[in-house]
Amino acid sequence: MLTAELRANFRHLYADVSWFGLLAGSTMSFLAVFAARQGATGFQVSLLTAGPAVVNLLFSLQAGHWLEGQPLVRITYLSSVITRMGYVALIPLPWFLAAEGQVWTSIWITLVMSVPATLLAIAFNALFADAVPPDWRGQVVGRRNALLALSTILSSLLCGVLLDSIVFPLNYQIVFGLGAVGALMSSYHLSRLHMPPEPPVRIGRLLQDLARPGLPHFPDGIRWPVGLRFLTRSGGKPLLKVELLRGSFGSFMAAYFFFYACQYAGIPIFPIYYVHMLNLTDGEISLGTAAFYLTVLLASIWMGQMSRRWSHRRTLISGALVFGIYPLLLALAHDVTLYLAASLLGGIAWAIVYAGLVNRLMERVPADQRPVYMAFHNLALNLGILGGSLAGPLLVGWTGLRPAMLGVAGLRVLAGILLAIWA
Repeated sequence: MLTAELRANFRHLYADVSWFGLLAGSTMSFLAVFAARQGATGFQVSLLTAGPAVVNLLFSLQAGHWLEGQPLVRITYLSSVITRMGYVALIPLPWFLAAEGQVWTSIWITLVMSVPATLLAIAFNALFADAVPPDWRGQVVGRRNALLALSTILSSLLCGVLLDSIVFPLNYQIVFGLGAVGALMSSYHLSRLHMPPEPPVRIGRLLQDLARPGLPHFPDGIRWPVGLRFLTRSGGKPLLKVELLRGSFGSFMAAYFFFYACQYAGIPIFPIYYVHMLNLTDGEISLGTAAFYLTVLLASIWMGQMSRRWSHRRTLISGALVFGIYPLLLALAHDVTLYLAASLLGGIAWAIVYAGLVNRLMERVPADQRPVYMAFHNLALNLGILGGSLAGPLLVGWTGLRPAMLGVAGLRVLAGILLAIWA
């Protein structure tokens, strides 16, 4: 039965994700664009994604071990507050620093935030699984994903209007201020959650909650929140067992690693391409962000039917093969028209890939050994993000922006072929 405590938890989870959508549609969506407008190079923009990946590689396993038996509500709340003070610190940068200093300070703030953010991402994933009974997870996750998409779309459109109508850099300071408000209000609602009095039921299914606090958001580069809670269930045993990679699971993880690397090779390039090649206004960029999240939401609803008709493997391969549509259309674009088309179709492709990727992963992972296998997936994910984020700017240096965009599209197709062979 739905108790009063569960009702209160659900209300706070819905409020949390609504405020988090304000953060996602403001600071998270426009920080890289702000850096690009301040003259950031591709390498500097890549550090906004590579930095968190390095921190996750260094601290995620230790954080998972440490979280075993810890009070998850308190740890989630405290780590969220510490993390999100970084968003507050972004607001006054234009008052004290020149453009180059603002770019590097933003990078260092992001890097420092990544330490508590790693703890937050794992703790919240475990907290959500413990606080929401299995029979209610589908409904709660569905509503949270819808609220996240709606809040992100509306806040992105609002920020686009503000950025186009207010003088630079005050416009970005206001947008970062909105993001800070959303971040801290989200933390408040996390603090109001209560763990159930009875031990939670362990069913080992994916949550598929798209909010993933603690992980960065970029257009076409949403992080994959796959099974982070399993890192807290090692029972004190080592999680990385190299012998698991000697069989078919090794090539399976290699395909996933290459896919993540090819996905993130484009992430540092996109903001610079919007600003310097397509000459988009911030309002036009916000329309693309809104279009992307809208189609992610709508396609995710449709993906439930598609996954039942197709196997998870076919869904994954189909999505991965069309995942290059976003950089391909950007490479062909010369104004906002194809950029918006790329955002709409890119959201559909991302939803298909996400449904296939996470479900196929769980098919290949034995139910009684998920902590060990998911630790390797976390390793492949963050190594892929790190390698791809650093490779993208190198590709631009060799070929130029538009050819590099075509190269990223081709690499994504190659990643889909490798998944077809090894997944």
